[in-house]
Amino acid sequence: MVNPPNTFQGIHSHSNKLVILARLLDVIVIGLTLSSILDLAAVEWDNKHTWWLFISVVGFGVFASFNEVYRGGRTMSVLTEIRLIALSWGCVLLVLLCVDEAYLLIDPIYKRLFWIWSLAVPIEIISWHVITRSVANMVRKINKHKHRVAIVGGTKLGVELEKIFREEEAMGIDFIGFFDDRKQGREGLYQFDYSKLVGNSNDLVKLAKEGAVDAVYITLPLRAEIRIDGIIAKLSDSTVSVHYVPDLFVFDMLSASIDNIKGIPIISILDTPFYGVDGAVKRMFDIAFSSFILILIIVPILLISLAIRLTSPGPILFKQRRYGFRGEQIIVWKFRSMTVREDGRQVVQAKKNDPRVTRLGRFLRQTSLDELPQFFNVLQGRMSVVGPRPHAVAHNEFYRGQVKGYMLRHKVKPGITGLAQVNGYRGETDTIDKMEGRIQHDLNYIRNWSLWLDIKIVLLTILKGFTSTKAY
Repeated sequence: MVNPPNTFQGIHSHSNKLVILARLLDVIVIGLTLSSILDLAAVEWDNKHTWWLFISVVGFGVFASFNEVYRGGRTMSVLTEIRLIALSWGCVLLVLLCVDEAYLLIDPIYKRLFWIWSLAVPIEIISWHVITRSVANMVRKINKHKHRVAIVGGTKLGVELEKIFREEEAMGIDFIGFFDDRKQGREGLYQFDYSKLVGNSNDLVKLAKEGAVDAVYITLPLRAEIRIDGIIAKLSDSTVSVHYVPDLFVFDMLSASIDNIKGIPIISILDTPFYGVDGAVKRMFDIAFSSFILILIIVPILLISLAIRLTSPGPILFKQRRYGFRGEQIIVWKFRSMTVREDGRQVVQAKKNDPRVTRLGRFLRQTSLDELPQFFNVLQGRMSVVGPRPHAVAHNEFYRGQVKGYMLRHKVKPGITGLAQVNGYRGETDTIDKMEGRIQHDLNYIRNWSLWLDIKIVLLTILKGFTSTKAY
């Protein structure tokens, strides 16, 4: 008896080789630029230049991966790619300058050459990326032999895919039409332009055997497994390329990703974005930024502590149990701004003109100065600089039953500031709608997280996030 082949072993990414080539070319650009500048300046290569190259190559590889420079492909805009390359190289320069502070890496006599090289590298990397993209697009547009494509399944996903095919001319696709065995008006058939419905699966197989189709994209729902298997079996008697597009958008995905375990494809539906390198970079950013801020605000912290002690009885710090990463309880620190220290089964949110808030506390809350001790929570590893704001345990237990996906915000560490806060969702959440809006922003942050998003939120917090009329 012949064992069937392992289907999963045949699944691979066609883009992997192109990504490796792109990475290799970026490394070559960095190295050749440094070598050329040193040659033009008649400077001999020494060990410090080797360290320049090593740190920049490794650093750019890490930060470019972190910022997903190589994952966009044709779907990423030119401006986005330029911004991500510049951001990645900026992070590399920051690392080099930090190393130089601890260990003299850049001799004063080489400072000018260093800055010339620092400016030339991103210009050259961006140039070759843009030129390559432009040439590829030009070739696709002038190529007379377009890729003839058909879609099986009059589904919402199929319509979205067809829209991309028509809008992205550079893909060089000649869209033939939709094929579906379901009759017009049948329940479950997505409402679309029926003039695009060319025929059924048998019609498609006939065209495929005649060589009139180059590729087929199957966008039928996952529950149509038997029908999908039958269509694939029929198309296997032709030379057409077959692609299955799983309709994962029926799920409310959070930080979705595709991986494999020894060749078996694994699709993560609900996950945290902070595994591996991403988690390490996030943590390094938290430590570096919070340490820097604490050095700057040590005097204000002492003055606020003294003012609290002198203006109202009670401790300087207010400590409250809240849910952190994975829903584990953590202790969050704040400057005490109230006459009470509620931390039980019932915690009443502060309201406008709340008599529990002290005169100093009202100022601290409206300016967010009461949150400053949480930078110590960040150094402890309980919190992050940016993330969903932590809620009291009592509030968590109430809202988890009221708002869909509420607990998913705990797939990451809570933050001092977050996407919801810079979009106006601060202070009292006296209605379910307000909490739903906050949670939606929190989940969008997790779905779309990047180092640049963290930096953007921090900058927006500095510009407009310190004061709020909604913080009571």
